Amino acid sequence: MLNNIGLPGLLLIAVVVLVLFGRGKISSLMGEVGKGITAFKKGVSDGQNELEDDKAAEAHDVTPAAEKEKV
Repeated sequence: MLNNIGLPGLLLIAVVVLVLFGRGKISSLMGEVGKGITAFKKGVSDGQNELEDDKAAEAHDVTPAAEKEKV
């Protein structure tokens, strides 16, 4: 069904949305979407960093005791 829209249909939909909501409302909505995407990316990055920190904290030294005493 969506394969048959084409460029004229998309332009018509864009014009109708612009008329219904106005330019100011659409720009503020896109700004909020951008903030949401930025917050999502930051959350994913923080989660990955936390997992890496947990792995590093759980890692233990496997150097034999005799080797540790030499240094």
